[in-house]
Amino acid sequence: MKQYFKNTWEGLWTVFVGMKITFKHLFVPSVTIQYPDVKVPLPERVRNRLYVNMDDCIGCDQCARACPVECIEIETVKSMPEEDLGKTSNGKKKALWVTKFNIDIAKCCYCQLCVFPCPTECIYMTDVYEFSEFKREDLLYKFSTLSGEETLQKKENFEKFQAEKEAQKAAEIKAKAEAAAKAKAESESKPNSDETKQSEPPKQENS
Repeated sequence: MKQYFKNTWEGLWTVFVGMKITFKHLFVPSVTIQYPDVKVPLPERVRNRLYVNMDDCIGCDQCARACPVECIEIETVKSMPEEDLGKTSNGKKKALWVTKFNIDIAKCCYCQLCVFPCPTECIYMTDVYEFSEFKREDLLYKFSTLSGEETLQKKENFEKFQAEKEAQKAAEIKAKAEAAAKAKAESESKPNSDETKQSEPPKQENS
């Protein structure tokens, strides 16, 4: 009988404690945020969607190599000697056309490892966290500023320049080889002429 009353009291006491907390929240202001009209301020070092400032990108590919999930894909083309790509905000001269800079944010694990190796600090994480999409392919962000036609043109120009450079190099090698062969032939023919001169009998003077 004693155990029965004890269990009954413990059950009632548990209900009273729970109702006390419930009644307490009935008379205090609500803490619910009316999202999306009201948004919680984010910490300063929050890690969300990546952004790339292409004006400062030099195409070094260090961010792609640092990414553990390989969500960054970069392609570059060398510029022509007469082309001036300008400089980055920290004064570094640009020498590559960045024809492709894609980030598949669906793969991103928000580790921020791609940010630290960047020498120009052109890639960084923003405070944008609302970027849900209905289609997975819409989560592929393309940051390259070159159009498809411009990309093809840059590649064709570089391939043409490379072919001309290789042809010029081959011509120089051929010219050097011909000059060396000619010098060798002349050096081989010179001793023969000297031997011929030595073998000729001396001329006798008429008395």
